[in-house]
Amino acid sequence: MKTLIIAAHPDDEVLGCGGTIARHTAEGDNVSILFLSDGVTSRENPSQSLEERNKSSFEACRILGANAPIFLNFPDNKMDTIPLLEIVQALEKIINKIKPEVIYTHHAGDLNIDHRITHNAVMTACRPQPDFFVKKILSFEILSSTEWNSNSFGRQFIPNYFVNITKNFNIKIKALKAYDAEMRSYPHSRSYQAVEALAKYRGASIGFNFAEAFYAERILI
Repeated sequence: MKTLIIAAHPDDEVLGCGGTIARHTAEGDNVSILFLSDGVTSRENPSQSLEERNKSSFEACRILGANAPIFLNFPDNKMDTIPLLEIVQALEKIINKIKPEVIYTHHAGDLNIDHRITHNAVMTACRPQPDFFVKKILSFEILSSTEWNSNSFGRQFIPNYFVNITKNFNIKIKALKAYDAEMRSYPHSRSYQAVEALAKYRGASIGFNFAEAFYAERILI
């Protein structure tokens, strides 16, 4: 099965669905990862250079068993300055080339503007068409973005799809360490302890040791 993860920045793929990616590849699925922006260039004092961040993404993909990452290089944390049509058209080219059956991407209610635009672009690029190959679209949660959003926006992340990553959680953490410069000390929500706590909570809520939670945007069977 061909699977495509469409993330705004390198590290979002691991935070959001690293265990699920590892499970897909362990089961023989072909996984591609597409980054719309770099996650670095908007910062005054970035913890990594662009070259280092890209190198981290290649290492994370190797650990997860995914294909080499694809970069579209839209401006970091400024994707709202780009016409949505331009982003959608760039996405469509990649999606039509890979022809994935499953797509994972950001939730519409994230605090980060790049996350929200990525979600909108994916849903637009994957608007239903007869005989369209994308059969499933799932949105993931990103610690330090999804839970930081204001509930007044009316777009809370309420998961309805769970993946058991008990056998894959250690690989998720190993891949996340490729982005160690982006991690913070506990009790920051983007800490290793918080990542483990969330996976345990999502797992315990449906009877697994560790799980990743998603909102099913579309499932066609």
